[in-house]
Amino acid sequence: MRLAVTILGDLRQVLATEVRAGERAAMTAIRAETEQVKQELRQQVVSAFGGRGRGIANAWRARVFPRSGQSLRPAGLVWTRAPDVIDAFERGALIRARGGRKFLAIPTGFNAARGRRGRGEKGMRVTPAQMVASGQGFLRPFRSGRGFVWCLPLRQGEQTGRRRRTRLIAGGLAEIGTGSRKGREAWARAMLQRGMVPMFLLLPQVTLAKRLDVKGAAERGLRRLPGRFVAAWERESGRAAS
Repeated sequence: MRLAVTILGDLRQVLATEVRAGERAAMTAIRAETEQVKQELRQQVVSAFGGRGRGIANAWRARVFPRSGQSLRPAGLVWTRAPDVIDAFERGALIRARGGRKFLAIPTGFNAARGRRGRGEKGMRVTPAQMVASGQGFLRPFRSGRGFVWCLPLRQGEQTGRRRRTRLIAGGLAEIGTGSRKGREAWARAMLQRGMVPMFLLLPQVTLAKRLDVKGAAERGLRRLPGRFVAAWERESGRAAS
């Protein structure tokens, strides 16, 4: 059996055209896949942490090489500007106190300076150093015996506004809330009856939940890439079905 093949035109020109189509297809595939992996990783963070994780999610960045021109061997890079945070929640890291300290000081929700940039250290209303310096902090042990709640005495500040809303002052150091919204006045008065507010949890160690899968996102991207490349090459060379 004999096979006959006829090539019309200049073979070198045909091959050069095909190579250029392949270069454009490779760049298109890498750009699309790099962007998809970046968006998937951002979505992982938002799904794991909600709106509070927007800053960490946006720390994921992407870049394609070469920065200009075309290549049959392009590369895509996805990286984060918050590598320590991402690594900890991908591994489910075990965090222990350092420097000879026995406990980690984890601020409670009462001690979070929500929306107030520059308030205290790392967004805290009151820092551990301020707790110690005030001489007012006291401990309440967990029932398990594995840690403590570090508290401050709570008192009522001067009432504010026309409706004389209750203000809550922790140890004379910071205001932790007011009865300024519907239902908050009853909450504020109930807090005053307790006479104290938990500012920190003191724990010897904490195991973070594994919430992210960076390796999985990269592997899924690699599996999709060949299909993207073939489809893009067919479009570039005019072989794609109309």
